Amino acid sequence: MWKHDTWVKPYLKQYKGLLITALLLGVLTTFCGGALMFTSGYTIDKSATHPFNILLIYPAIVITRAFGIGRPVFKYLERLLSHNWVLKVTSNLRTRLYQTVEQDAAFFKEKYQSGNLLGLLAEDIDHLQNLYLRTIFPTVVGLLLALIITVGIGYFDLRFGILIGILLLIEVLVAPLVSTAVEAARRSKQKVLKDQLYTQLTDNILGVHDWILAGRQTDFQSATTNTVKALNQSKLKSKHFRWRRDFSLQVVLGLMFLVLLIFTNLYFTGTQEQANYVAAFVLAIAPVGETIIPISQGFEEYPTYQDSVKRLNNLEPTIEQLPTQQHLALQDFQTLQLNHLQFEYDADSPILLTDFNQTIQRGQKVALIGPSGTGKTTLLQLINGDLAPQQGQVTLNQIPVRALKTEQQQLFSFLNQQPFLFNTTIMNNVRLGNEHKTDAQVKAALDAVHLTPLIEQLPNGYETSVQEAGARFSGGEQQRITLARILLQDAPIVLLDEPTVGLDPITENKLLDTIFDVLHDKTIFWVTHHLQGINHVDQVIFLANGQIEMQGQPQKLMRENQHFQELYRMDQGDF
Repeated sequence: MWKHDTWVKPYLKQYKGLLITALLLGVLTTFCGGALMFTSGYTIDKSATHPFNILLIYPAIVITRAFGIGRPVFKYLERLLSHNWVLKVTSNLRTRLYQTVEQDAAFFKEKYQSGNLLGLLAEDIDHLQNLYLRTIFPTVVGLLLALIITVGIGYFDLRFGILIGILLLIEVLVAPLVSTAVEAARRSKQKVLKDQLYTQLTDNILGVHDWILAGRQTDFQSATTNTVKALNQSKLKSKHFRWRRDFSLQVVLGLMFLVLLIFTNLYFTGTQEQANYVAAFVLAIAPVGETIIPISQGFEEYPTYQDSVKRLNNLEPTIEQLPTQQHLALQDFQTLQLNHLQFEYDADSPILLTDFNQTIQRGQKVALIGPSGTGKTTLLQLINGDLAPQQGQVTLNQIPVRALKTEQQQLFSFLNQQPFLFNTTIMNNVRLGNEHKTDAQVKAALDAVHLTPLIEQLPNGYETSVQEAGARFSGGEQQRITLARILLQDAPIVLLDEPTVGLDPITENKLLDTIFDVLHDKTIFWVTHHLQGINHVDQVIFLANGQIEMQGQPQKLMRENQHFQELYRMDQGDF
C-alpha cells in the first residue's frame, strides 16, 4: 500500500523541514520535563542534607526554573509547528480530494453510495490528520527518547541499559503492535458500521416523506437502531481493551521506576553527594511515561488510517484525453452536426447508438422521444462533449465538440429532471448562471419565467432562501428558477432532459410554454418521455434500438404517420 502511495508520502517530503523541527521540539519538551524532575529531585535530596549555604543549591534552583520555563515553551512551539504542519498537509489533501471528485463526478456518483461518499469526504482526511498527530509524531519522539535513555543508562551499566531499553521498547513498540493486532478487525468493523450508518441515515432523510406516507414512522425511527447498537457494542469492547492495556503500560512504567531505583542504589550511594542523585534519576522517567504511553492509542487506530489511505489512493480521476482546444465565438455558431455516432459504455453493455446522423441549424428545436434505455440522455452527454463516441463525431461549425471543452459552459445550458437549488437566496441561485450579471438582469430573468408576482409576495422577496434542495418551492417553481438561471447564462444551445417529469399536466403545459417562449432564439435538443407540448418543436426524432425509427415535423407526422398517431393517442390516454 505505502509503496504506491500518493496521498501521504509526498506531503511528508514537501514539508519535511517543518516536520523535523516539530519532532525535535517534541523531544526537547519531554527532555525538559525529565530534566525538570531530575533537577527537582536533586534539589530536594540536597536540601535534605541541610547545606550550610544556600549557594550550594542555588544553581540547581536556577536550572530547575529554566527547565520549568523551557518545558511549556517548547511544548507550545511544538504544538504550534506540528499543527501548522498538519493544517498545511490536510489543506492540500482536502483541496486535492474535492478537485478529484469534481473532475470525475459521474464516476463517483456511480461507484459510491451517497452515504459512502459522505464517509469518504467527512472522515478519511481527518483520519490522515490523526495519523500524523497520534501515530507518527508520538512514535518518532518516543523512539528517540528511548534511544537517549537507553544510551545514557548503558553508559554507566550495559545490563541496566539493556533492561531499561527492553521495558521502553515494550511501551513504544510491543504494546502498540499488540494493540494493532487486537483492534484491527474491530476497528475495521466499526468503519464498516459507520459507513452503513451514513448510508442508512442518507436513505432515511431523503425518503422521510415516503416513510410518513406509508404510515411507518416507528420503522423510520428504528431503521438505524441495530447498526447504532452494534457500533456502540464494538466501541465498548475497544474501551475495555484500552483500559486493560493502559493499566499494563502503567505497570511496565512502575517496573522502570523499580529498575532505576535499584540502579541508582548500586551506583549512586557510595557518598553523600552521590546519594543526592537517587531521586533525580528515578523521578526523571515520569514525564517520559506521559509521552510514550499514548503511542499505543495511535497504533490502535492504524487500521482505520490504512483503510482511509487505500480509499484515497483509489480515487485517482480518469484522465480525460482531449484534442487540442479551439475557439468558437458564440455569435458564430450556426450548425450542430452528429455524424455517424456509435456508442456503448463498455464491451459488456449493449450498443446504445448505431450510425446516428443529424444536422441541426441554429435556432431549431428538436424533440427526441423513445422507450427508456434507448440512449436519449446519453445522446445529450455526447452532444455537450461529456462522453466520447466509439465511432463518429459531434461538431459545432465543423469543430469537434471535444475540442471546445474549455468553452462548454458558454456554449451549452442544461435543464434536467431534478435541477439542484442551493440552500441560499433566490438571487444567488439564479446568478449561478452568470455571476457577472447585475441584480436588475437577474430580476429580469426571473420576470421572464413569470416568477416576479410570486417572489414579490414573499416576506424577504428576492432574498428569500430556497432552503435545502429548493424545498421552499414546488417542482414547477424550482424548474422556473433553474430556467431563469439558463436565461442568465445565455448559451446558444440548450439541452432539456425531461424537465417536466413529475409535474401535473396543467403545470407541465404552462412550463413548456414558458420554456419555448423565453428560449425562442436558442437551439434546443429536448429529450421527452411523451408528446405533451410536441407542437413547440420543428423536428421529432423517435429513437428505438439505437437507431432513428421515424423523424419529421410533428404536424406532418400527425397527418401521415400511423405509428406516430398511435403514440399520440396512447399519450393522451385514448386507447
